[in-house]
Amino acid sequence: MQSLISVFLAVIMFLIPAANIPKAEIDTGVWKTEYECVFVHGLSGWGSYDFVYNIMPYWGVFGGDLMKYLNARGISCHAASVAPSDSTWDRTCELYAQLTGTRVDYGKEHSERCGHSRYGTDFSKKPLIKKWDSENKINLFGHSFGGATIRLLAQLMAYGSPEEQAVTQSGELSGLFTGGKADYIYSITTLAAPHNGTSAYIVGNDVEQNGGTAGEIIETGIMNIASHGNIDGRSPDDSATFDMDIDNALALNEKIKTVPGIYYFSYACSMSSKDENGKWQADTAQMEPLFVNSARLICKYEGVTKGGVRLDETWQENDGLVNTVSAKAPLGAPQKDFEKDNIEPGVWNIMPVYRGDHMSLQGGLLVNNNVRLFYVEHISLINSL
Repeated sequence: MQSLISVFLAVIMFLIPAANIPKAEIDTGVWKTEYECVFVHGLSGWGSYDFVYNIMPYWGVFGGDLMKYLNARGISCHAASVAPSDSTWDRTCELYAQLTGTRVDYGKEHSERCGHSRYGTDFSKKPLIKKWDSENKINLFGHSFGGATIRLLAQLMAYGSPEEQAVTQSGELSGLFTGGKADYIYSITTLAAPHNGTSAYIVGNDVEQNGGTAGEIIETGIMNIASHGNIDGRSPDDSATFDMDIDNALALNEKIKTVPGIYYFSYACSMSSKDENGKWQADTAQMEPLFVNSARLICKYEGVTKGGVRLDETWQENDGLVNTVSAKAPLGAPQKDFEKDNIEPGVWNIMPVYRGDHMSLQGGLLVNNNVRLFYVEHISLINSL
């Protein structure tokens, strides 16, 4: 079910003209691979299977459909559609079904434990891509919560799910849970992804509990508003809200390994800067209005999570919804700052922090951002490895 925010964004599209963005020339002479690219949206997002995508594409927004732009220049790209507010697990199962042209199987163990149907939409008549195997690999891109989705997909493709294997007959087990397919994925790129959760939840709850204004409550609690609240009766831990809590995100990180043969890249965003006193301040002049209050509050917040994680000043720089430090790489995973001449698989290559708010790398909304050249350059980098 499409979220209310998605519908709202589709409506206001007609109020803002699309930007006239220059075209990029692509030098394919240095390419060594040319695998298809699959883009996965974040919380409350939408993809090519959703009606709203034709009205307003998630990737590109008012600047025009990024997928069409890249496809027209010989870079085969596709926009997946996963549940706007469901858990990392459920979204991953849906992504796998779209990539393989099969019916969604959430797994016997998971569906019974979480209290929802085991099977979902059948994509056999409309797969996202034509062929996917060790020869026909894919490059995965995940914006915001889409980052956790593609990370878990890589984990399950490589190592499977012992929990599902233990309770499911072999003939009924989804290929997602068998493992042994690590070489189906060439690269993973995360974009403003809350790898280690986000303190936006905490500041949002604090504002509400302490009598904040209606505007502050709406803006700082935007991710809670976007989540469905498990109205279908499922377990409360089977949701995006649960998975993006800092303590729960760190617990999920312990279950997701960095696959040795996959190239990993992460882009964190920031619309913060330090003032003359060394304190973080939100740079709101060019920020989406939706993020202004949450950005300011995250810049000021220090505290300790229920699980004992101390959030000090290193967590204050942010893009309006996600702490910049959280978007750099999962804590404890192999990682290093990006070096163009030293890119290794199995290690998170932390790219330079991107100057922009949380929506900048999908194209922006009221603040339009030209990301076409950004993706041309990054995909060319991947193809040249």
